Amino acid sequence: MNDGFLIVDKPAGITSHDVVQSLRRLLDTRRVGHAGTLDPMATGVLVVGVGAATRLLRFVESTTKRYDATVAFGARTDSLDATGAVTERVDASNVTRARIESALPRFTGEIQQLPPMVSALKVDGERLHEKARRGEIIDRAPRTVTIHELRCTGFEPGTEPTAQLEVVCSAGTYVRTLADDLGVALETRAHLTALRRTAVGDSSATIAVPLIDVTAGSIRGVLETLTHLPRRELDDVEYDWTRHGRRIEPIGIEGPYLAVRDDQLVAIMLERAGVCRIEVGLPEPLR
Repeated sequence: MNDGFLIVDKPAGITSHDVVQSLRRLLDTRRVGHAGTLDPMATGVLVVGVGAATRLLRFVESTTKRYDATVAFGARTDSLDATGAVTERVDASNVTRARIESALPRFTGEIQQLPPMVSALKVDGERLHEKARRGEIIDRAPRTVTIHELRCTGFEPGTEPTAQLEVVCSAGTYVRTLADDLGVALETRAHLTALRRTAVGDSSATIAVPLIDVTAGSIRGVLETLTHLPRRELDDVEYDWTRHGRRIEPIGIEGPYLAVRDDQLVAIMLERAGVCRIEVGLPEPLR
């Protein structure tokens, strides 16, 4: 079995953990994990790490995400999406595409979001959705997220109109919360009815493999997937020192970067305060 990443097109109706469990059986290994949870209702790009690549998933999880979302106006649900029970209905006949588009700029850039109770966020060691399943509602602190792009790509008018949105956002953004907040901004209520993640960083749906079609041959090299990170080519001495855990000279790259030798990943490096240190060391270089 190769160490690397799988770019899976997750189907609706199963959890991200279900995908991992299925792949553990298929690949006959426990060393499988995913970056960036997709709710059961959602479909699209789920990046899965296999073997030693599981140690690199946090560098995938922190990348920009792209979604296609459908929002229905006129009703709010307890889950903020179509899987929940309707808790409030209000008139939404005055919602138009022009009003939606005029409201979108206030949700672009850095914004504050309240994590939904049905999220996978952990509080006191337990995921919020586990608390919600018991009927608990607890105080949550707002979080700062970034919406890089937000466009209305379609609209269906009516007494319960719907809009299609394209969202490009930072890690940690809740599109269901965005839908709910948009409804409030338009003086009505709204919830998410469909969500498809079309890209995680540079990994798009065009290269994603349907879960049913995944094989061991679908595993991609780590350098194919971590293309958003800068690269540093190591010379002979730097390679030897890095392999033995010794510090090498900084070269002024901001943030984490790939330390590469002969098209193989040797380590993830991080420079801070003029010091270059190994953020993630690998027992063996990975392609």
